[in-house]
Amino acid sequence: MKPRVLHIDPYHIDLELLKQAAEVIHNRGLVAFPTETVYGLGANALDPKAVTGIFDAKKRPLDDPLIVHIADVKDLYRLAEDVPPEAEKLVSCFWPGPLTVVLKKTELVPDLVTTGLETVAIRMPSCAIARKFIEVAGVPIAAPSANLFGRPSPTTARHVIDDLDGRIDIVLDGGSTEIGIESTVVEFMGGRVILLRPGGIDLERIRAIVGDVEMPSRPAARGKSPGEYPQHYSPKARVIVVESGFHQAKRTLSTAAEMVSKGHRVGILARQEHEDLYREFDVKILGPAKDARTCASRLFHLLREFDTEEVDVIVAEAIPEKALGLAVMNRLRKAAGPEPTTNFHPASI
Repeated sequence: MKPRVLHIDPYHIDLELLKQAAEVIHNRGLVAFPTETVYGLGANALDPKAVTGIFDAKKRPLDDPLIVHIADVKDLYRLAEDVPPEAEKLVSCFWPGPLTVVLKKTELVPDLVTTGLETVAIRMPSCAIARKFIEVAGVPIAAPSANLFGRPSPTTARHVIDDLDGRIDIVLDGGSTEIGIESTVVEFMGGRVILLRPGGIDLERIRAIVGDVEMPSRPAARGKSPGEYPQHYSPKARVIVVESGFHQAKRTLSTAAEMVSKGHRVGILARQEHEDLYREFDVKILGPAKDARTCASRLFHLLREFDTEEVDVIVAEAIPEKALGLAVMNRLRKAAGPEPTTNFHPASI
């Protein structure tokens, strides 16, 4: 059955529509809703049977933990057993907003939400629709991105329906999301702050509040954050990342030409500065290399656009890994998977 689509004006939120969605939540149903990052797929976080529906609808592995969304900071202390000073500092600065904190969970949080881990990921979204929806529902909402597992995250209600039509109950359509990539995820261990996933809050801003932030060189055996699979956020096409640096545009053209010579339909995801160099190809502009916020807002949408055009290979230009550029390149490399990256020798791909 097709999901009901409820159009919500973020400036004049219709509470009656949110009450309909809240009723679905209390009947163990699934509601897709906008946040400032991407659309989430929500269920009652305190009801394991409801949460099971998320894994089933997304075809999500049962070892990939969910983020619990709240509308009131008081719920942080209901869901987390211990909130260290570093976490309180970050929460006070960046909530509501695209920051997720990973803390030791209380017994209130079902093991299914955390996939058996002793820690739970929690955030308070800044999107007015999301927060009011959680408030009206009256329960914390477990919500990964509202897409099939492994696909680019949805930044519009149309993206949600493309992936989950017939698999969920309601879509709250609040228009396009603002940031376009997921939240930053941090963990706290013995006074240390550890970045588990770069996202909508710049690493530099976090360091300004808590000092040193560790960045693990490799994922832990059991991931504590969503998005830790080596390949994720992937379109149907193969993605090849052309790293920044010497003759990036020439390497992009060489890689694209090689793929065409092998009979592939090729699209190029380019920096705005190189747009005129790729006229002979299907080219989409990610944004100016120094404007990572624009690049972040466009990334997933453009990967999905290439899918609608049925290209076989997307040759994507890297941008500098500064500010939100770190998160953009994290998503782009995950979309490519562990193999398809080129520096200087596209013939070796």
